[in-house]
Amino acid sequence: MKNSHRSIVFFFVMIVLAALAACGTSPQPPAHPAQAVTIPLTPIPAPPPTRTLDAYKADVARHVMQRNPERVFEGELPPMLPAVVVLNITVDRAGQLADVQVQRSRDQGASEVALASLRRSGPLPPPDGLGPEHADLMTFSETFLFGERYRFQLRTLAGPQRAGL
Repeated sequence: MKNSHRSIVFFFVMIVLAALAACGTSPQPPAHPAQAVTIPLTPIPAPPPTRTLDAYKADVARHVMQRNPERVFEGELPPMLPAVVVLNITVDRAGQLADVQVQRSRDQGASEVALASLRRSGPLPPPDGLGPEHADLMTFSETFLFGERYRFQLRTLAGPQRAGL
């Protein structure tokens, strides 16, 4: 029994010595230092600015109103609008009008003012960054809100409508 007790103690001592020996060693540096690899950094091109259709329509509305100051009215929209005209507008990549159609109107005179005002405003701002790369044309709509004497505001930029009659 003494012999087996000695064997167990000897076995544990050897394990402790092996563990201590492993802790004391440090890794040896490599025989040949590795060459530093230089990877050339090429600048990543910035993505084009993100432009939304709403932002583009606001640019177009400002453009049309600036080109037609005699037809624009300021202030709150009246509670009852004498006329509302919705136009479908198609432009090319340069902002040139390709087509303009009246989508909705009940007043021929208001339709004529809306069409003439839009045509007088051409070319419109180019629709950069909108639509697929391969598309040559883009179509959107704008609503002309008419007050008295065929003066208008554009829905994209118009403020709230006055309540009540």
